Amino acid sequence: MSKVIDIINESRKPFASFELVPPLKGSDVSRLYDSIEPLMQFNPPFINVTCHRDEVEYVSNGDGTYSRWTIAKRPGTVAIVAAIMRRWPQLEIVPHIICGGASRAKVESELLDLSFLGIQNVVALRGDAIPGQRFFIAEDDGFAHTDQLVAMIHNLNSGKYLDPTVKNGLATDICVGVAAYPEKHFEAANMTTDIGYLKRKVDAGADYIVTQMFFDNDMFYRFRDRCTAAGIIAPIIPGLKPMSTKRQTDLLPRSFHIDIPQPLVDAMTTAKTADDAYQWGIDWCISQSRDLLQHGVPAIHYYTMARPDNVCQVVSSVF
Repeated sequence: MSKVIDIINESRKPFASFELVPPLKGSDVSRLYDSIEPLMQFNPPFINVTCHRDEVEYVSNGDGTYSRWTIAKRPGTVAIVAAIMRRWPQLEIVPHIICGGASRAKVESELLDLSFLGIQNVVALRGDAIPGQRFFIAEDDGFAHTDQLVAMIHNLNSGKYLDPTVKNGLATDICVGVAAYPEKHFEAANMTTDIGYLKRKVDAGADYIVTQMFFDNDMFYRFRDRCTAAGIIAPIIPGLKPMSTKRQTDLLPRSFHIDIPQPLVDAMTTAKTADDAYQWGIDWCISQSRDLLQHGVPAIHYYTMARPDNVCQVVSSVF
């Protein structure tokens, strides 16, 4: 098994990696495999698997009152990882670990379970607020910020467990990736503050950085320069997603707080058919990818959203 940071540092040329969303509860494992199979033609050095916290819903009792239910919408991370390892034992899997919805002890247990499976890579994330919450609220005895999660993983790598009764604990060997936002996280006061938060994650022990999707490469280059000026030396991998529908010109900025360049908006909104819009999204992503490679990125991380057809077309044209 290989650590992502070693893959980055030892690769002789840039590579493509991928990220997928696990299927919803109620699907069988074939849905998961179908989303990965098309990507295997590219021999990816690793594939990320997202994690989704439990959601809260209020269900009517029929008498004017409501009951609060906590519902898991997708299978658990450990089960997803184990299922992928069974099908592709040679594939490096990078599960996401989130602060939201979990105590420190629960997060540690999940990390140790993954370590027992032989997982050596994770992406540490704070996670989003649950529907109905305006801002992220940490659980009791949970992590409020990603750098706290990264620090705990760093402690596990040194054999330091939360449980003080564990003496001479076996040290884990986990490589940690973290997220970054070329256009600023929407909660940060400004870009300088946001890069300060990123530096805290790297200083806590993060090995590399993967960015949120963006559609304007100039924003990424400015962000990368500011990271360098701030003393952040961890490798930065840009994250891309091909736009696939006209509606996404409205939906993506709302969901991810990102800008869409006007030429792409014009192309998508004036496309005569859905197929034309789909192809415009692919062409734009191909152009982005080629430009990023010309500007020296070590890799490109593609968000497939479990629908890899357009990503496959991009990677086939670029790598």
